[in-house]
Amino acid sequence: MLSIFQYDFMQRAFIVGMLIAIITPCIGVIIVLKRLSMIGDSLSHNSLAGVAAGLAFGLNPVFGAMIFSVIAAFGIERIRKSFPKYSEIAIAVIMSTGIGLAGVLSGFVKNSASFSSFLFGSIVAITDFELYMVIGLSIVVLLAVILLYKELFYITFDEESARLAGIPVRAVNFMFTLLTAVTISIAARTVGTLVISSLMILPVAASMQIAKSYKQTVVFAVVFSIMFTVSGLYISYYANFKPGGTIVIVGVISLVSILFYNNIVSKVFLKRLVKPDCQKY
Repeated sequence: MLSIFQYDFMQRAFIVGMLIAIITPCIGVIIVLKRLSMIGDSLSHNSLAGVAAGLAFGLNPVFGAMIFSVIAAFGIERIRKSFPKYSEIAIAVIMSTGIGLAGVLSGFVKNSASFSSFLFGSIVAITDFELYMVIGLSIVVLLAVILLYKELFYITFDEESARLAGIPVRAVNFMFTLLTAVTISIAARTVGTLVISSLMILPVAASMQIAKSYKQTVVFAVVFSIMFTVSGLYISYYANFKPGGTIVIVGVISLVSILFYNNIVSKVFLKRLVKPDCQKY
């Protein structure tokens, strides 16, 4: 099993994959609890437009994805204020913008194979520069999540109460929006722009089935995310599958298995335990 690490590109892929597996659930928990699950899809489509712009104009595509994701994230926040009762409109508008820009800008990309590698991820395409960029940005995101843990916890459940408690809600939301955009953009190369939102949601959904508290949800989500990523990279390497799609499929199968156990197996098991006791009376 360790023979996979004899190749430099697989070493880089595992380093980047593990970092992304740690930071995405930390952001994903807040997104899910705030009922903004679709924001990941919206920002990922805009990051794809940034990738196309980077490839078309000779910029680093990951850097282009980050710029477009950040702009899109703040665009969502601005539009949400214009539609306070229909905030989901902002996500739909920005997603449509990202899809349109990606479609137009992709026409200027000369190497279509390079652009396609960002759709579902490509472990062989990670450069040393991108590796160092991901490491640096991942450390920044992780430190920000740890330092703002209490503030993020408060605004996740009740922004009004957080504001009354003296928490600078606007500034924390600004930071969270920025962290979300950066997280999605740096995952574009390894996981793929079309599946990064799934990696943010699936570990959290699986964690919520067994966790008893907010902290447990975060911890279990990170554990699940690491399991999905490691398993997906191993399977994709030996079966010659796309890594991003494989990671997501592993996550879906795991989530379905947990749901099946919780809703069927555990109930049948408990019923069998209770039945003999009922017969005594």
